[in-house]
Amino acid sequence: MTNLNHRNLGRSGTSVSDLALGTMTFGHEASEEASHGILDAYVKAGGNFIDTADVYTHGVSEEIVGRWLAAHPTEADQLVIATKGRFPMGDGPNDLGLSRRHLSRALDASLSRLGVETIDLYQMHAWDALTPIEETLRFLNDAITAGKILYYGFSNFTGWQLTKAVHVARAHGWAEPVTLQPQYNLIVRGIEHEVVPAALDAGVGLLPWSPLGGGWLTGKYRRDEAPSGATRLGEDPERGMESWRARNDDPRTWRILDVVQEIAGVHEASASQVALAWLLTRPAVTSVILGVRTLQQLNDNLGASGLELTEAQVAALDEASAPRVEDYPYGEPGVRQRHRRIDGGR
Repeated sequence: MTNLNHRNLGRSGTSVSDLALGTMTFGHEASEEASHGILDAYVKAGGNFIDTADVYTHGVSEEIVGRWLAAHPTEADQLVIATKGRFPMGDGPNDLGLSRRHLSRALDASLSRLGVETIDLYQMHAWDALTPIEETLRFLNDAITAGKILYYGFSNFTGWQLTKAVHVARAHGWAEPVTLQPQYNLIVRGIEHEVVPAALDAGVGLLPWSPLGGGWLTGKYRRDEAPSGATRLGEDPERGMESWRARNDDPRTWRILDVVQEIAGVHEASASQVALAWLLTRPAVTSVILGVRTLQQLNDNLGASGLELTEAQVAALDEASAPRVEDYPYGEPGVRQRHRRIDGGR
């Protein structure tokens, strides 16, 4: 049995396992029976953080999770349940977005599908340029007051969007967000320029999604070998091949994978475990969202929680995966402009 480590959910007092179970595959790539088996194994391993969304398989993922919760009331009482709203759940002009009108319906529908009275973490799935952020935040504050949600967070927000939301909430005395879900992994590190500093400044915890870079960081792909149908890229030949070529032709991809494989060999671990363990060392990260289709994938991923990388190994991964930047504003010249020596001087 794996005993997962726990961390605070952002700056809240709620404790969550450092590896969360994402359920985007439920009802789509994993049948209900397989999904329930994954939930069984995750909870048995000590996991307590389940992440879903209304748009996942158009509500089916929430329904599958809800039926599992109903069948396991004792275990369900210990779980932290997170879901999201924002994307289209119908064809009407108000069937999406972060307006009070849409979110009130979306939240009630999620509560019904999950079969719960309260959602622990309700997340805005993306920014909505047409809805004033004040309207969204007021709705979320009201939802907390009404007992429909305990906390709220965001997903796919940029740094300025997160910062604006935090300060608008503070100015009105409303509850503040506790988390942000960004895409983040050894291959995709662009959020370190603005999003991570914004999260640290606000005390918001990060919940990285796609931590294995769409399967690349599992080591399943080989240099100059086109993906087969047994992989996600292979299952979608047109888009998959385009994505594969972009990564395959980039030397940085293989530098990262070489270092990951080398460290995996030292620890007798999988490449996936090393990539996940690296994410767990990053500033502001609260929990990493696992997206699995099988029990085998889950059991392998769970091993990352107890894998401790050395400082030298983390540094090697940092160097190999360093994001490309222009000199300004994120390169070394720009960084120097934003800092100063305490003792002065040029």
